[in-house]
Amino acid sequence: MQRNSGNKRREFGGKSKNHGDRRNFKHDKLHKRQVPNKNQNVQTSKREIEGVIKLAGRKGGFVLPEGYTDEVRIDPAFLGTALHNDEVRVLLHKPHFAKASRGGEQELTGEVIKILTRAKSRFVGTIANGKFVPDDRRFYLEVELAKEGGAEAADQKVLVEITDWHSFPIRGRVVEILGKQGEHETEMLSILAATGIVYDFPTLVEAEAKEVAARLRQGFDEVRRDMRSTLTFTIDPASAKDFDDALSFKEFGSGKYEIGVHIADVSHFVRPGTKLDDEARRRANSVYMVDRTVPMLPEVLSADICSLVPNQDRLTYSAIFVIDKTGKVESEWFGRTIIHSQRRFTYEEAAKILKDKSGQYAEELMILNEIAQNLHKERVRKGSVIFEKDEIKVELDAQSKPVRIYVKERLATHKLIEEFMLLANKHVARYLYLGVGKLGGAAVYRIHDVPDKDRIVLVKSFLKSLGYKFEGDPKKFGAREINELFAQIKGEDIEMLVQTAVLRSMAKAIYSTRNIGHFGLGFEFYTHFTSPIRRYPDVLVHRLLTKYLSGKPIEKSEVIEFERIARYSSEREREAEAAERESVKYKQVEYMLSLKEKDPTRLYDGTIVGVTEWGIFVEEQSAKSEGMLRLSSLGDDYYEFDEKKFAIIGKRTKKVYRLGDKIKVKLLEVDVPRHQITWELV
Repeated sequence: MQRNSGNKRREFGGKSKNHGDRRNFKHDKLHKRQVPNKNQNVQTSKREIEGVIKLAGRKGGFVLPEGYTDEVRIDPAFLGTALHNDEVRVLLHKPHFAKASRGGEQELTGEVIKILTRAKSRFVGTIANGKFVPDDRRFYLEVELAKEGGAEAADQKVLVEITDWHSFPIRGRVVEILGKQGEHETEMLSILAATGIVYDFPTLVEAEAKEVAARLRQGFDEVRRDMRSTLTFTIDPASAKDFDDALSFKEFGSGKYEIGVHIADVSHFVRPGTKLDDEARRRANSVYMVDRTVPMLPEVLSADICSLVPNQDRLTYSAIFVIDKTGKVESEWFGRTIIHSQRRFTYEEAAKILKDKSGQYAEELMILNEIAQNLHKERVRKGSVIFEKDEIKVELDAQSKPVRIYVKERLATHKLIEEFMLLANKHVARYLYLGVGKLGGAAVYRIHDVPDKDRIVLVKSFLKSLGYKFEGDPKKFGAREINELFAQIKGEDIEMLVQTAVLRSMAKAIYSTRNIGHFGLGFEFYTHFTSPIRRYPDVLVHRLLTKYLSGKPIEKSEVIEFERIARYSSEREREAEAAERESVKYKQVEYMLSLKEKDPTRLYDGTIVGVTEWGIFVEEQSAKSEGMLRLSSLGDDYYEFDEKKFAIIGKRTKKVYRLGDKIKVKLLEVDVPRHQITWELV
């Protein structure tokens, strides 16, 4: 089953293509974060700093201390036992120990003296010759495994938990045998296990969900606005089962329309203090793998009682707007409702009706589409950045083998649903913000910081080297400038590459109780209200909205808990996205292996999407499969990496391979267990 949201709720920092941490305009450096004082540097007089370490393979790692702009390089010998994403304390080396960087300036170096927080303690790998070989090549430590459970795990993929970090070598135990390496089920379970995602629900949670469903079938007792007589329908992917939003339509006359955005009322079923709520909070979101969904809620709720299926009464939380065709909102209403969906559309079915201008509810769909287009134009005018990112679709056969991989078309109906979801989220966020102002307390927002100006200047420098021209202050780069840049490269070969680079220059959208607005969307207020079946913050927003609508204050103790949930949900979201990307990458590699077996001499059209001092990253155009072309394989010259030109250049021939160049490649090696492709230049 594919992601229920499809392209419904595309958001900045939410999705990116499958390029790991390596696809950067600046080789092996952390993306510099926005900090309160951009001129503040690490002072060597302050010998100890703290931060999160990012490992760069065998090259050691980097720590960006909180509140500073300078990165501290940690050579492999000084890592201690720190692993990727651990929070660490670092002792800075004295200036005369600092290394000279490529630009001639001194590079700050240091050594890890304490691990403050471990990012994780469980790791996936293979037992080979009695030793644990981790999947993540950044894991450089030797692990001594407990004898219990080791024998039957030989040559199997396993999940290992580290039990003693202070011994040498460190000690661990096998907590789960995942299966034979290379098999579909084993690889999928390995991806989930590596990110701490649990597939099955505890028995008590399943039982509680069934009890909740049984109670609903006996009726409900609270007062709700009855919308069952109003035309209502859903638009979702063909494979979707969990329908968490629906639209209603009513014509008022005089060019006015009542448009309802109806969302599954999960907060009615999932109550604080229950096992259901505890489990949903722990999961934080549903995970949409290439072959399965790992739901946040048990299926009896997510695909049945909460799902807004057609021809059934369903309990909803609604944002209802009186609006005209220009998209101007004249009034809004929020509250609990009951609906009855008359039709379930797939995106393709509704798009065909719009195209043909005929079919069931054609007139209503066309009016909704016109309003959506005007809402889109208005948010662009007010500062929304418009990304058109590729979404990869993988078709599997009965044996879960990939038979086709392609870029999914973004239809008018995707954009229609997106605009109305954005409208609801924006207006709910504003209502919550005003409620906080009147009653105190807090709300949970979806925030997005401004781009890193240094990174944007780097992108513009790259584009200027290709002949693109930019007017004005190079340090000024807001939504208008980004959209103007995208207009320049529209339809060009480098369009997706540049969009990805700009996206990576931006902060990650996160949840927070502190509202700073949403830069990418250009909204002063924004939250997530529209997907409570698959996102726990949305459930929390529904509960907050209920309190503010009833005039009840938020207790101080709750405010602290909201921020804790916001941070945790942001972390789990990143882990879910990593698992989703890795599942697609696995199938891309498997697909490329099948093509190699059919025709070992086949040539592929590729685009250079990354350049480093050890190789070139090349993306094949049709299936968007990415792999490495090693510099050592370019035997006609000695090539050097030129960071400023985003290229590698032959020392003797002066031949240049630059970011964005089109090249012909052949598959040299396909490593399915490690999900890696190696190309050969033709």
